[in-house]
Amino acid sequence: MASKPQPGPIAEPEHWIPGDYDRETLRSALLASGAAGVNSHDRPNVLWKIKRLCEGDPDSQFGLTGVSGRPFLEVLRLMAEAAGIDPDPTVRHGPVVVDADRVLAAFEAIGDRLAMAAERGERVLLATGHPTGLPVLYQETGKLLSERGAKVIRPLEGFTWEDEAGRRRQIRYFAGVAMLTDRASALHTHSPEAMERMLAEMTPDAVFADHGLAGAAIEAGIDTVSIADVNDPALVVARDQGRAGPVAVMDDNVQPETYWPCFQVIASRFG
Repeated sequence: MASKPQPGPIAEPEHWIPGDYDRETLRSALLASGAAGVNSHDRPNVLWKIKRLCEGDPDSQFGLTGVSGRPFLEVLRLMAEAAGIDPDPTVRHGPVVVDADRVLAAFEAIGDRLAMAAERGERVLLATGHPTGLPVLYQETGKLLSERGAKVIRPLEGFTWEDEAGRRRQIRYFAGVAMLTDRASALHTHSPEAMERMLAEMTPDAVFADHGLAGAAIEAGIDTVSIADVNDPALVVARDQGRAGPVAVMDDNVQPETYWPCFQVIASRFG
């Protein structure tokens, strides 16, 4: 694993209130938190994960068909364009550095779509497969959406089933954000199954999600904006195919409170 800068100070409450922040302040905060800059996944890990997707690894596909089988160099190029990482395939060692400006630009595009959802009064589904990193960003975005006219929906709240391995699984909402749980703990997951079940119950106009929860929504043809780590290329490939909305590529598992710059960029797109 590559070394990372220490997380910056925990966000103050006012950081989650829409405000007027200059770009340098937001960029610096992303770098201080580790969301941008040196990623927790080093170059060998990122190249290995790209190779796994290209070779058809099911866990890497996030429930998406048609994203595997592409040439390795092509997928590396897509990730380099999305995150600002080095596209040279001969660079096989060392850290991976994510461009903070590309993160900010991606969240501007995400904010534009979500602002449109609010203006239209659309039904929006928020979900995360990374409950230790991203929930606060989704929760605060959900509050903003609700205040500005969108309807944040909760399909299959509390629904419980057993997966193929016989493990109990449940969909729970934390301040409006869907997560997969085992009824005791929220789970990190790449699986599309929870979203597939939710979409069978209710069809949203838009989805803001990550991992397989985003992949399943894209696969179902739902207008989806998403977040991906630099070693998870499936959503970026789907975006290149014209099937997905904007994808913000960054470290998706730093301190939850430190994603406030992403929220401020989203909020800045609301009229």
